[in-house]
Amino acid sequence: MILNVSGRTDIVALYTEWFINRYRIGFVDVRNPYNPKLVSRINFSDIDAIMFCTKNPLPIIPYLKEINKPIVFHVTLTPYGKDIEPGIIDKTKVIEGIKEVSKTVGIDNIAVRYDPIFLSKRYNLDYHKKAFEKICTLLEGYVKTIIVSFIDEYKNVRNNKEEIGFREFLPDDYQKLGLSLSTIAKKHSMSVQTCFAEENLVEYGFTKGDCLSHEKAYSLTGKHFKNWSARKGNLCSCVSMVDIGVYNTCTHFCKYCYANYDEKKVKENILKHNPKSSLLIGELEVDDVIKERRY
Repeated sequence: MILNVSGRTDIVALYTEWFINRYRIGFVDVRNPYNPKLVSRINFSDIDAIMFCTKNPLPIIPYLKEINKPIVFHVTLTPYGKDIEPGIIDKTKVIEGIKEVSKTVGIDNIAVRYDPIFLSKRYNLDYHKKAFEKICTLLEGYVKTIIVSFIDEYKNVRNNKEEIGFREFLPDDYQKLGLSLSTIAKKHSMSVQTCFAEENLVEYGFTKGDCLSHEKAYSLTGKHFKNWSARKGNLCSCVSMVDIGVYNTCTHFCKYCYANYDEKKVKENILKHNPKSSLLIGELEVDDVIKERRY
């Protein structure tokens, strides 16, 4: 079993204390988002590898050597300001964190996610080219893979559409952006690929790959895994992972986020967080049905 920590919220940035408590105790409980009375209990002894996804790796860095599991890191580093990402720490600190993680887990086990990309009056093609060049320059020698994706109209994106001010991508935009980003990446000894996107930009120099490929998972664990069934269609062939996060719990409040769609609910949820609970949000209840998950 591969643990995803997490696509539903930023556990590393916001809830590292809770995660490390659970790791030391040996198990974590996760409510089914569609059937809240059903709780999956995941024992860390059954975990083959952990994929950390975060916008701020700094809180967990002091604990990485304690985690006796193969680790992969995806750190999202975008060029947007506080108008779009009001809760994100200074990007220079994130970059320093990426370097530290790379030195700890190895350059082959960390990727930077430059996503989602959107175009607006402020964040236009030239802006992205300059920002991407700066990121690659600062991270050369620490990162080999950069993953990009393009903005999707999730509920939260629709709610914030006027604030984001994005426009539709044109075929010419994909060509200009694709050629520029692949050229910049290559200059800094990096490859760039898309993630779960119809426009994979391979014709402009992007590589074809997955966020966590079957080959990578096998190299980490020596095991074969199923495809990630949550991804519909044939755009994604990542390995299956188990996510221990909870939607509507991230205080980054990024305007494009798919995992937050009710800011009021986020504020209510974080009040229920107890670092000593087996659940990320709230406590176990007497009528909960707990089932151990083995795969």
